[in-house]
Parts: sequence; C-alpha cells; structure tokens
Amino acid sequence: MRTFTGIDDVEASVGQHLGYTDWLEVTQADINLFADATHDHQWIHVDPERAKDGPYGATIAHGYWTLSLVPSFLYQLYAIEGLRMQVNYGSDRVRYPAPVRCGTRIRAGAEFTAFTRGSSHAQLTTTIIVEVEGETKPACVAEVLTRLA
Repeated sequence: MRTFTGIDDVEASVGQHLGYTDWLEVTQADINLFADATHDHQWIHVDPERAKDGPYGATIAHGYWTLSLVPSFLYQLYAIEGLRMQVNYGSDRVRYPAPVRCGTRIRAGAEFTAFTRGSSHAQLTTTIIVEVEGETKPACVAEVLTRLA
C-alpha cells in the first residue's frame, strides 16, 4: 500500500501505477449474496448446474459485483493522509470485457489518471483494471472519481 501525504502528493503521482491488490477467489457464496442483495437471480449467476451447459461452462459473477469491489481494492492500494474528506463521486467509462467465472481469482491494478482542483475540493480520477488470473482480457475497466478536501 502506498500512503500519500496530502493532496499535493496525490497530484504529483498522476500517471504512476499504484501496484496490484492481493488475489481474491470468486466464490458461489459471494455471487449468491450479491444476487440476493440486488434481487438479480439470473441463472447464469446462481444456478451452477444449468450454467455448466451455458456459454461460460460455469456461473459468472455479476459485472456490478466486480465493480462493487473497487473500494476494497483501492483501500489495498493507497491511503491519503491529512484530508478532511474523501468521498466517492462516481464512475465513468465502466466496461466488462471478460466474464468472471466462479472459482477463479481476480485482482486489481490502478493508476491515478487525472486530477483537477476546484475552489473547495480536488477531483481525482483513478483508472482501475480488474484482471482474472490466467486470462488475457480484463474483467472490468473503470474510471472512478473521488472528491478530496
């Protein structure tokens, strides 16, 4: 984990890769919990028997489940000291180029890609890429926006 000492330190780090998180195993229990929380029980996610004969040979995680892991991944990659606040402002350009099959492992890498200062806050754009172990295409690519003050 990298620790930044204030907004100036963050701004000076734009364009630098932040490293990678630990690997996380994708379990059917996690997929089912997300399905329950979102009321999205599509068979491709929650029916392992049916999914064996489906297009991916196994159940797959919801794309939004993968995106929902972004905060925990970012907490593994960096911390910023000396702030009054740090809040999620949203996401831009979210894509899911490859499925996340149950039983695989995922991790994320990230980079600060843009930084702008306003009168009361700064806005940080972090590009995060979630990869699946052994796969060539990423599972998720997203630009996440964070307000800092």
